[in-house]
Amino acid sequence: MDYENEIQLLKAKIASYEKIILETSAPIIPSIVENTILVPISGHTGQDRFNLIRTRVLDYVGIHRSTVCAVFDFTGVGLKDVEEYDFNILTLEINQLNNTLKLMGVRPIFVGFNPRIVREIVSAGIHLEIETYVNFRTSLAVLLKETGNSLQLF
Repeated sequence: MDYENEIQLLKAKIASYEKIILETSAPIIPSIVENTILVPISGHTGQDRFNLIRTRVLDYVGIHRSTVCAVFDFTGVGLKDVEEYDFNILTLEINQLNNTLKLMGVRPIFVGFNPRIVREIVSAGIHLEIETYVNFRTSLAVLLKETGNSLQLF
């Protein structure tokens, strides 16, 4: 095999891996609460990643028009990831995600913020008008209570 063909095969392989990474870096999971989705967020989340998340969620909502609530879970964002954040950009992205979904008629909920993220946002004097809960479980309990449903475990 010549080097040209080998390079082309490797480029194709890299492109397929990049596609897999993109698809798995912004998963959308239907929740046990009807018409609600979970979007787990972990690792570094810069502007490109938030743009991908926003695009994927909007595409999902466009296809699944019955979606009324989207829960974004930041539990997987660790302290190491927090050190890399520009908190102004982070809050801008969260605010854009929040406002975009509201325009679509979808209720955005944010859960699992790391205490360091919260401390940095508050100390920077940045004001966000978003609905938050300590964790995904708490948000589900609130949503179930609001809909008059309960979770039955077998």
